Amino acid sequence: MSAAEGPLVVGVDTSTQSTKALVVDAATGQVVASGQAPHTVSSGAGRESDPRQWWDALGEALHQCGDAAREAAAVSIGGQQHGLVTLDAQGDPVRPALLWNDVRSAPQARRLIDELGGPKTWAERTGSVPSASFTVTKWAWLAEHEPEATRAAKAVRLPHDYLTERLTGEGTTDRGDASGTGWWASGTEAYDEEILARVGLDPALLPRVVRPGEVAGTVRDVHGLPFSKGTLVAAGTGDNAAAALGLGLRPGVPVMSLGTSGTVYAVSRHRAADPTGTVAGFADARGDWLPLACTLNCTLAVDRVAALLGLDREAVEPGTDVTLLPYLDGERTPNLPHSSGLLTGLRHDTTAGQLLQAAYDGAVHSLLGALDLVLDADADPSAPLLLIGGGARGAAWQQTVRRLSGRPVQIPEARELVALGAAAQAAGLLTGEDAAAVARRWNTAAGPVLEAVERDEETLNRITGVLSDAAPLLERDADSR
Repeated sequence: MSAAEGPLVVGVDTSTQSTKALVVDAATGQVVASGQAPHTVSSGAGRESDPRQWWDALGEALHQCGDAAREAAAVSIGGQQHGLVTLDAQGDPVRPALLWNDVRSAPQARRLIDELGGPKTWAERTGSVPSASFTVTKWAWLAEHEPEATRAAKAVRLPHDYLTERLTGEGTTDRGDASGTGWWASGTEAYDEEILARVGLDPALLPRVVRPGEVAGTVRDVHGLPFSKGTLVAAGTGDNAAAALGLGLRPGVPVMSLGTSGTVYAVSRHRAADPTGTVAGFADARGDWLPLACTLNCTLAVDRVAALLGLDREAVEPGTDVTLLPYLDGERTPNLPHSSGLLTGLRHDTTAGQLLQAAYDGAVHSLLGALDLVLDADADPSAPLLLIGGGARGAAWQQTVRRLSGRPVQIPEARELVALGAAAQAAGLLTGEDAAAVARRWNTAAGPVLEAVERDEETLNRITGVLSDAAPLLERDADSR
């Protein structure tokens, strides 16, 4: 292990598929050790995981980090947003967690929107119009389908909250992750008691919202991890807010993240309230806002199409009029929770590589359609689009985003930005710095820039037209099939 210039910190990313841990030098941002361990996610109608797997995976990831993890002076957890974790009086899961990409609560989302006065009321009150991804809809679904589970719940947490609480023994969250629940009011920055009462959730079951820069607690005695008792624990945050910290993001700089889900977002000084529901008016982890649009189908969906075609994911071919909407898990942007993939324009001379390119185009189209809504009106339209996430390393993803956006595209060299953002948050506890300023000092956003090319309006317009024409088919819910 290289000699560190400053104290060591640990940043964690507990994502849908795995938990990653980085041990980072707080002075330089150098990653001195890392580890990763997988989770399992259920298949079928729902998407669920056992939270105890996340804890076991955290232990394994830290074990892989070796002695460096034992020297850490502070730790922070970044985690997948929206997941519903229900705990009993002993702190054990009542049932598996309902994950962000579980869309079974779409009927409850529609009902809650209507009951509280419509989309505009929700947007003004919470910053967002709840979709099936939001935690409030999942609690409503659970209360309707498994009332014994809601009665047994003595604490309700988000995924990152669960791990933080197991470290500290204290039930805490942060404004960034709380803003994705649907029961946190962005105007007052407090839990909305009327919404909680409507879904039958006692506010006493919810965690305390820790302020930016505040210590959430310290590592307690009984944990089985390589941390010393008394190690500082930061508030942690949701994965997108953590990645924004990891980039040291300034207002107006656009980000596209390509992972299991796809997201576009930017830091803003202004609280968003989009009544169409396309943009979620999330808070960031610092005190600003993080307007964001999210798709359910991104790298995993495109990889599935490649596998069905028997192709490597890079084996794309240009020159086609075929359109493929890769909505394999339903979709959130556009809001079509019960939709499935749609293919049109197939010809005798269509190749497998062209079909694969159409899948990339369909996935990126959904994200770019929301980008202008995410950015403030005075944002620089020529500013490079920061491309992050697992897909950002793929040439096919890079060139598709470049061609369809018409923007320069910058690919930060830093990996694991969620975990790096969490590490910056932990470092800020030690130095008293703003976490984003820590990341800028670490120069995490540095990376090559691909020059802008002419925007492919023809492809964008064709996909938009197909989506419009197919809307009646795609909007059918599960009961009508």
